[in-house]
Order: sequence, then C-alpha cells, then structure tokens
Amino acid sequence: MAARIEHLVTSGSFSLDGGTWDVDNNVWIVGDDDECVVIDAAHDADAILAAVGDRRLVGILCTHAHDDHIGAVAGVQAKRTAPTYLHPDDMVLWDRVYPDAPPSRPLENGQHIQVAGIDLEVLHTPGHSPGAVCFYAPALGTVFSGDTLFHGGPGATGRSFSDFPTIIASITDTLLTLPASTVVLTGHGESTTIGAEAEHVDEWIARGH
Repeated sequence: MAARIEHLVTSGSFSLDGGTWDVDNNVWIVGDDDECVVIDAAHDADAILAAVGDRRLVGILCTHAHDDHIGAVAGVQAKRTAPTYLHPDDMVLWDRVYPDAPPSRPLENGQHIQVAGIDLEVLHTPGHSPGAVCFYAPALGTVFSGDTLFHGGPGATGRSFSDFPTIIASITDTLLTLPASTVVLTGHGESTTIGAEAEHVDEWIARGH
C-alpha cells in the first residue's frame, strides 16, 4: 500500500519560563502498512503506540524540543525500539525534560530520512526554538512545520530561546521557497498551504510578532 499520513490530536500541557498552559498537539504518522515514523511524540504514548500498531517504527522525528512535543518520547520508547531524531541546537530544551537520556541521532539541514518509499527532507528553521526543523515530503506535497508556521502566521517567539526576526527569515528564506500548493501540516491547529501564508508575511512583520 502507498505511503499515507495519519493524524492524532493529543492533549496535555506546555511549560516554559515559569508558566504552564493547556495545549492540544498534532501528532503526524507517515508510513504504510509495514513501517512508519512519528513526527512529534506529544503527551499520550498509548494513543501513539495504538496508531503505530505492529508496524516497524523507523524513528521518532522531533520538530523541536519544547516539552509538549517530546513528552511522550520516553513512553513510546519504553514499548518500541526506535531512534529519536533532534537537531542539536535544541538540546538546551531537550535536557530540561530528559537530562539523562539524549536523543539517538542528530538532525541537520538537508538531511534525508526515508520511510515507506517516501523521502523526508530536513529543513532547519530556527526562530521558535534554536533547533526547530520542518520535514518536507515532496512526493506527498506536504511540509510538516512543527511550530514554525501555522495557519495565520509564524510560531510564537515571546519566550526563552526564540526570536522573531529569525523565524521570519526561516519562513521567507526556506518555507516560502516551496511550491505554493504545498500543504502545511502544523504542530497545533488546522492545516494551511504555503501559498495561503505567503500572502500575509508583510502583515506579520508589521505586527512584529
């Protein structure tokens, strides 16, 4: 069977800079009937494991290391042997959640990860966090944007380790170079397209957030 994208919404909390907020996260699974990857193991390991089923889990791919996006990594790995991939620039955040359990493998810009005949290209898109990445699947016409780009604007940059000019540069120099029809599957909330968001960059810059 051809590769497909599956979607879970998991719920929990996000904590940083002394505050805690309730959040719903998108968890994306890319694969076929035999193997898959999980993009962002958020909150609920049991739900993620149920969705993976008996398929070979090729890896857990982290768009970044805020606690709401990696909180279920340990629970998934307790039941399944699979490497976790993270950009090294986000270790400052990872270590706050898993100080004694480093991720298995580093991510770098331009890296390619294969699953179920699909190529996922790693795009380093700092700004929301230093090591934020997106995963571009041209065969699926899709980019998994984590918290770099949402329906309606860039990810938040008001907390530690984030920067607004940097995220704008990541979006304009990297994501907006993708085909306008590319579907953007986000870390929270509804999906969008590259073309739909490209129309509003000047508005985001004018707002400054």
